[in-house]
Amino acid sequence: MTETNDAIIKRRLGEAERILVTGHIRPDGDAVGSILGLGLALLDAGKKVQMVLPDGVPASFRHLEGSDLIKTALEGEVDTFITVDSADFQRVHEDLRHLGKPALNIDHHITNENYAELNLVEADTVSTTSILTEHMPAWGLTITPPVAAALLTGLITDTLGFRTTNMVPKALHQAADLMAVGIDMPDLYYRAQVSRSFKAARYWGKGLAKIERDDEIVWAELTMEDRKAVNYHGNDDADLINLLSAIEECPVSLIFVEQPHDAVKISWRARGKEWDVAQIATSFGGGGHRAAAGATIEGSLDEIKPRVLSATREILFG
Repeated sequence: MTETNDAIIKRRLGEAERILVTGHIRPDGDAVGSILGLGLALLDAGKKVQMVLPDGVPASFRHLEGSDLIKTALEGEVDTFITVDSADFQRVHEDLRHLGKPALNIDHHITNENYAELNLVEADTVSTTSILTEHMPAWGLTITPPVAAALLTGLITDTLGFRTTNMVPKALHQAADLMAVGIDMPDLYYRAQVSRSFKAARYWGKGLAKIERDDEIVWAELTMEDRKAVNYHGNDDADLINLLSAIEECPVSLIFVEQPHDAVKISWRARGKEWDVAQIATSFGGGGHRAAAGATIEGSLDEIKPRVLSATREILFG
């Protein structure tokens, strides 16, 4: 009789002694929530676990219990390498890729390349934490309040507060079940979706001052100089893209974020099921979902912006 995927994963986790759990570079709420949710549950099961994010945990998720256990570097050897919320192996930090093919890849991106020995990829699921919420009990792992808080954070952030076009009833049922474990969902929601630092608000101002529109597309840019001017320490957009995506006249939005060493990170958002921005991101070496995708491209902002805008118009509007 052939083992089910859950049975295989349960057996592999049971045999593992020293486990590494990591996610993608520039981690978001789903990556942090997946690492922390799975990592804490494995620790509770008596496993030796290292949770590693070389880029560190973003300040907006450091309130989660156990987030201080996520380190920026691997210490010693591991026998089981797990990646979460990472569509391709290049999205895993270069400091960890020397470990070779992961034992397990858990993800929900439609562009996932199935690069591990075992691949639990469910592209119709709203977040990687949603996958974990469904499967972890079958692996013999317990969802305690700290685990539930981490998992729900990923569910909230990747659905932009339950409002992305891929929302399904199962995700709302999962949120209710996680809340019932005994966590403060309103507080988690506020911290994940509403709360912003003063520096982040000033950073938004820099981007909004340069907002542009061409028919149904809206975009903005954030430069290294913008970050320096407001003393914002991240290399991200402080979720400004989610504000751009709310502009009524424009179902497609982009943000260009200048990176160190002559590179630009681009995020796309699309409102409405007729748009697919993942195909644009994929054409630039990135990935994501129909409604939300991203890529990092080497080159200058002045060079990259017109190329990306032209490709976005061509692919989406012909």
